[in-house]
Amino acid sequence: MKYVIIGNGVAGTTAAENIRKLDSTGGITIITDEASPFYSRIRLIDFLANEVDEKGLVIHKDAWYEKDNIQLLLNTVVSEIDRDKKLAITADGEKHGFDKLLLASGGSSFVPPVPGSDKKGVFTLRTLKDAHNIVNYAEGVKKVILVGGGVLGLEAGNSLRKTGHEVTVVEFFPRLLPRQMDMEGAEILRARMEDMGFTFYLGARSKEIFGNREAAGLLLEDGTRIDCELIIISAGIRPRTELAKKLGLTINKGVVVNDRMRTEIKDIYAAGDLIEHRGIFYGIWPASREQGRIAGCNMAGGNETYEGTTLLNVLKVAGIDLAAAGNIDADGECESIVLKNRDKYIYKKLVIKNNALSGCILFGDISGFKKILNAIDEKKDVSTIRNSLKRWDLNSL
Repeated sequence: MKYVIIGNGVAGTTAAENIRKLDSTGGITIITDEASPFYSRIRLIDFLANEVDEKGLVIHKDAWYEKDNIQLLLNTVVSEIDRDKKLAITADGEKHGFDKLLLASGGSSFVPPVPGSDKKGVFTLRTLKDAHNIVNYAEGVKKVILVGGGVLGLEAGNSLRKTGHEVTVVEFFPRLLPRQMDMEGAEILRARMEDMGFTFYLGARSKEIFGNREAAGLLLEDGTRIDCELIIISAGIRPRTELAKKLGLTINKGVVVNDRMRTEIKDIYAAGDLIEHRGIFYGIWPASREQGRIAGCNMAGGNETYEGTTLLNVLKVAGIDLAAAGNIDADGECESIVLKNRDKYIYKKLVIKNNALSGCILFGDISGFKKILNAIDEKKDVSTIRNSLKRWDLNSL
């Protein structure tokens, strides 16, 4: 049996690992356009802060691929897939035959159509190459603008703050972390980060990146001009669907797959930031890892189904713990239990819907998160323990 995997991120690598568990002799080839073996995208922010080097980012060294007899082709672009002859064809014309194929090419950074975004000094952060480019350009630079107040934008900004840069964040939404925080929690986060030296423009629309050949600042729709020497655009990701389009696969938010991670074409699977499952595009590491596991098992003859992943983030924003999962109820439509301490920068929220926990926000103190997450996953009835939860006694969960 021959397996070809396009993409060496967490989905593709996890798929290869699980194929090998079930098929000890089949040929596995991973093809990627990147220059490095499987590394942690999550830790690229540590690289920006000079807290880890490239070697420290790599999760699987060459020995791992050798041990599992997996062929890894770096710096290689697959330009076409012949579904009838079952060939993955590279831009150099090399042909790799397969019995089962996995599309795990992930996503790319979305760049809004802002005039001037092609100027020198404007970056996105998605790959190790991106991080190298930012670090090199940031030498001798003082003022940095982050366009986007999501997780990646704030973390990248905090990394550059650590290396002595002045950081301004411009966010389209009226609050930071719109996917992980409600308005009240986001205000506490903003106060904490302003104390650290950040400057924020919220509910702001970018009109133009000005400067000659190099970025010199950002002009907002309301006429505000913000000077800088380096801009990082962090406006989300979009699936890399070029190959899927050529194959004629259905694409909505991502490439549509079934519960077995299979596409509409027999023997072609897809997983990770490329895909949509049951109408949901996840774009988070835990989901990609689980999708890769399911795809790998089924490609090797297993019978696994994917039931979805609870949307969650566990991270550090500006050195402060944050955990958010499920429905954060940003619009206040559900019952919620809130504990907050602005002086200590703590904000904790439990969201209850139909007598069950449906989501949470824990900022500044994430103790008990695993218990809460298990209760969310199990849809546990909390109607009899409401009083305990209002005291933030989680022992009854």
